[in-house]
Amino acid sequence: MPHPVAPPPYYDAPSPYHGPGPDPAMSWTASAGTPGRDRPIVTFGEPEGYDERGRGRSLIGRVAPRTAAAAACMVLGLGLIGGAVTGSWLLDDGGDTGTASTFSSAAGLWHNVPVDELFPPTVQGTGAGPGGADRTWTRIAVAPATGCADAFDPLLRKVLAPVGCQRLIRATYTDATQSYVTTVGLLFTKADPAGMAALAKRFQTEHLDRRTDLLPLPYAAKGTAAERFGAHQRASWTVSVLADAPVVSYAVSGWADGRTVDSPQPAADAEVSGATTPAAQAGLGNEAQGLADRVERRLRQYIVGTATEKPS
Repeated sequence: MPHPVAPPPYYDAPSPYHGPGPDPAMSWTASAGTPGRDRPIVTFGEPEGYDERGRGRSLIGRVAPRTAAAAACMVLGLGLIGGAVTGSWLLDDGGDTGTASTFSSAAGLWHNVPVDELFPPTVQGTGAGPGGADRTWTRIAVAPATGCADAFDPLLRKVLAPVGCQRLIRATYTDATQSYVTTVGLLFTKADPAGMAALAKRFQTEHLDRRTDLLPLPYAAKGTAAERFGAHQRASWTVSVLADAPVVSYAVSGWADGRTVDSPQPAADAEVSGATTPAAQAGLGNEAQGLADRVERRLRQYIVGTATEKPS
């Protein structure tokens, strides 16, 4: 008789204000698991045979050693494959969810983090000046959170248009001697990760951060050292597109005495040893890059902190 076939197996923080004009103390509004997957379970029935009287009997004792070894290897292999697949599910799901959560959380930081945290009243720039000299910057004005209409040169505004403008926050600082003024800004966009990655790649491949017709504008608060800091006073600047958050950070620097500048120089060039332009000699590239770097670092601390918060 044939054997039977087995079944298939807050930003409302005030800022010091001195003088008429738009109140720089105005600021933005403050506000105070991945499902698991069950691993498949595979079971194997005990093979049966029949004796000469047609009675069922176990064939376990009659299985040849090589057949038993093959069966054991098959079970072990299925276990290893199942474990690997389960592990990949966990890694993929957690990574994707974590990245999306971080990006999404960063979009709301402009109104969830106090102004004094993103733009501190005093910023220490250890080693940020020419030749590694220390710098200290004092905040003299905070712009109200606004749109982007009057914050960038027309061509730069056009370049940034694909990622949208959710909110722009800015502050202006002066150095310890009040000889230089620098506006630093954070543009929170409406873009998704793909949009930010595309913009970052375009800036890199087309060197858009070095074009003198693509500059951010200063925030010149009246009654401060930056009162005469206008479009013609811009001496050096830097623009950085964050690919892992919906943010574009920038800084632009100039002299506090209102002198005009014919040819602004990118901060990356003005910081080069041996550069002889007026902006480089004055250290204005260091002013822009130093402040931009430190504000961006603070922003990233909050991005990481928000992403790792545990729900209460």
